[in-house]
Amino acid sequence: MRLAFLGTPDFAVAALSAIAAAGHEVACVYSQPPAPRGRGHELKPSPVQAFAEARGIAVRTPVSMRDPAEIAAFAALGLDAAVVVAFGQILPRALLEAPRLGSFNLHGSLLPRWRGAAPIQRAVMAGDRITGVQVMRMTEGLDEGPILATASVRIDALETAATLAGRLAVAGADLIVRTLVDIDAGRAVETPQAAEGVTYAKKLSAKFARLDWSKPGRVLDGKIRGYSPSPGAWFELAGDKGPVRVKALLSAYEDAAGEPGVTLDDRLLVGTSEGAVRLLRVQREGRGPQDAEVFLRGTPVPAGTRLG
Repeated sequence: MRLAFLGTPDFAVAALSAIAAAGHEVACVYSQPPAPRGRGHELKPSPVQAFAEARGIAVRTPVSMRDPAEIAAFAALGLDAAVVVAFGQILPRALLEAPRLGSFNLHGSLLPRWRGAAPIQRAVMAGDRITGVQVMRMTEGLDEGPILATASVRIDALETAATLAGRLAVAGADLIVRTLVDIDAGRAVETPQAAEGVTYAKKLSAKFARLDWSKPGRVLDGKIRGYSPSPGAWFELAGDKGPVRVKALLSAYEDAAGEPGVTLDDRLLVGTSEGAVRLLRVQREGRGPQDAEVFLRGTPVPAGTRLG
């Protein structure tokens, strides 16, 4: 089929790669405009834009897909269908209905649970045990369209948002390619979403990334893994020149008791209001990520240390 692909982050690259490898004609890729990235804050293309340009696929990066000129240009592509994967903009009805067969979204949850911007992170934070990817027909409502295909994925005990996104991206790439075959053949079955069980996955904010050790341990464990690697949940550790910010990138809940925010042993087991959290991977400000045992060789944190 002749397709347009709309996507931005790493999560969407696997789907675009699989679609191109399956022999579909990708007439144009749409992605969010280049944004400041890295320590130098240089403007860099999104992962999807970089992937497409490296393969000679036409790319457009409009600030708004609601611009009448953009809608007209999109309609002029003469598309059979459009595939949307974590694009990052709300799309108007005129654009969604421009392709001959419509527009389809690959979403990283089992709808109607976790509609919205951060379904993978929120599933980890909530302690969900099962999630998945689904292909749905896009409508004007936020992730409210009927479902065409589903692939379920188990969430492991030490899953982070990053590791789960990687596994879902692989599952999603396979699912979208198989579903496009069914759409093209006219045999795809669309099932309305359930009216019960609707939840919304609000985008994570760095404003709320600091760890509050007075919270229950399971909540903090979910937050650490859901925020990993970005924006990264963090705490403060006393240093020679003042407090040092440390990101917690991986953790595990343990059934232990102790004062909230105080280490219970020499291996970064931290007390909370209910249970304890074992920090397994951390990143000191200005340095790279380290497993806890490596971090502790250079920065010992003895039992009884209070974390900020």
